[in-house]
Amino acid sequence: MSSMPTAGSAHERGEASDASPEKMGRPKSGPTDVQASADTDPWLVIVDPQVIFADPDSQWGAPRFQEIVEPLRRLTTAFGDRVIVTRWVPPAQKQGSWIPYFEQFSFADQPADHHLFDLVPAAVELAAPHTISEPTFGKWGEQLRLLTGPTPHLVLTGVATDCCVLSTALPAVDAGAQVSVISDACAGSDDDNHQRALDAMALYAPQLFVVTSEQFLEGRAQN
Repeated sequence: MSSMPTAGSAHERGEASDASPEKMGRPKSGPTDVQASADTDPWLVIVDPQVIFADPDSQWGAPRFQEIVEPLRRLTTAFGDRVIVTRWVPPAQKQGSWIPYFEQFSFADQPADHHLFDLVPAAVELAAPHTISEPTFGKWGEQLRLLTGPTPHLVLTGVATDCCVLSTALPAVDAGAQVSVISDACAGSDDDNHQRALDAMALYAPQLFVVTSEQFLEGRAQN
């Protein structure tokens, strides 16, 4: 009777690993390096620049929102009519974990037309040609797909890095989208949470790259 294979990893058995540099392939270095594979012009998505997330007087306000306004202006100019602004609105019917969530954050349980969910003036001034609203933190849904196609290149900005941006990026990546997160055009609930979210999303390279607005625009100009 033949013996069973010896247990243990290839490294433990002194064998060559399948994860050699040659078998892993050439690493992708950034958004422009995968643009040909994405095979689509990118879309700028400005996630939830609303009073509830952007106003410093809001309980959920991102303290550094005003610092991302200028990068958002530069990006919006570069993208022309391929700019989408998203809005979060509470679900009309609360189910599952949304029930205790809104018991804790009852101030946010308001009608969709409540002023908390308005775009802040700086976002209105961007005059984005497309606006969608979703009752979920993540905005990768049917409305966004109808505009961008099923496997687009999304350039994500907005608030909050550690909630709605993160919740949009990961489902999009799973669906086959290429994602660029613009670090200086996103604002978090605080500095530590902003950086934690960026670090977590950076783990998804080469499907997702975290870059600055300057890096992205320079690469776009050279591509």
